Amino acid sequence: MRTCRVGLVGAGGVAARHARVLTGFDDVELLGVTDVTASAAADLAAAYGGRTFADVADLLAAGPDAVYVCVPPFAHGPVVEAVVDAGVPMFVEKPVAVDLDTAERIADLVRRRGLLTAVGHHWRYLHVVQRARDLLAGRPVRMVNGAWLDRVPPVPWWPRRDRSGGPVVEQAAHVLDLVRVLAGEVAEVTAYGDGAPPAAVDGADIDAVTAATLRFTSGAVGTLAAACVLTWKHRAGLEILADGLALSLAEDGLLVRDATGERYLPAEPDGARVAVDRAFVDAVRGVGDDVRVPYAEALRTQRLALAVAESARTGRGVSLPTGPAALAGAGPVGDA
Repeated sequence: MRTCRVGLVGAGGVAARHARVLTGFDDVELLGVTDVTASAAADLAAAYGGRTFADVADLLAAGPDAVYVCVPPFAHGPVVEAVVDAGVPMFVEKPVAVDLDTAERIADLVRRRGLLTAVGHHWRYLHVVQRARDLLAGRPVRMVNGAWLDRVPPVPWWPRRDRSGGPVVEQAAHVLDLVRVLAGEVAEVTAYGDGAPPAAVDGADIDAVTAATLRFTSGAVGTLAAACVLTWKHRAGLEILADGLALSLAEDGLLVRDATGERYLPAEPDGARVAVDRAFVDAVRGVGDDVRVPYAEALRTQRLALAVAESARTGRGVSLPTGPAALAGAGPVGDA
């Protein structure tokens, strides 16, 4: 395949970011865009090339080599199923769904179809993540503290639990994904939400703040804090403690502290956003094999995020599946 012809489903901000990156590759052609708001699709197509399509079926009939699904989480189910049924390689933004049943069903469809997929956990492509893994090699993680302390994004579906899944599922999933990469699988979570939506947000029904404790299969322990009560992005990342080592990791860098002192390694978040698209396109074209989060792997992070959300809703601890059956087909955690 000389050129990868990509179709976009969705024409919002995330779709525009992918369109900008993809059209910067010499071996990619933007075939076109479809969106429930036709004017948004037309604007995106006018900015980056390609044509507009009436709906997903119309786009798939045009024969794309790959499809990017960039619609809000609540809309993933029918769109993703249509792409999988068509057998077209698929990149889908996280979170993969707002509920576990949808995510599990689609993961099974992907597995049975043997479809090439990628999910937009671009933090996996930060070079400082690999540096953190190298530093932790041979040192069991003892404690992990993750946080995503932010504002309510300015989109109407976000503060609705049935639309976004809530802050833990929609935002903090990035942090939970790296928790799994660096500390291993979580066996049990207990979480609490405040039961109050963020102030002055019409129609909001999500918890404004959530606090969770995590117990890992390795015996390590951890916490997660999620909040959307600010008017700025205050902090998003995690701290990891191992014997004689403390790491603070965020999208923009890694702070390392050990017996030799303290040092800071900057990261390139924009580079990671490019790298996740480059890896998928290379896999579609058959010239690369660096997709770090296929759908089955994203499902494992989705299970964890939804377990936190369920525990916060019910006030009861939630155990996660960690046996071979739960991990089958998920693929490796992936180097960064």
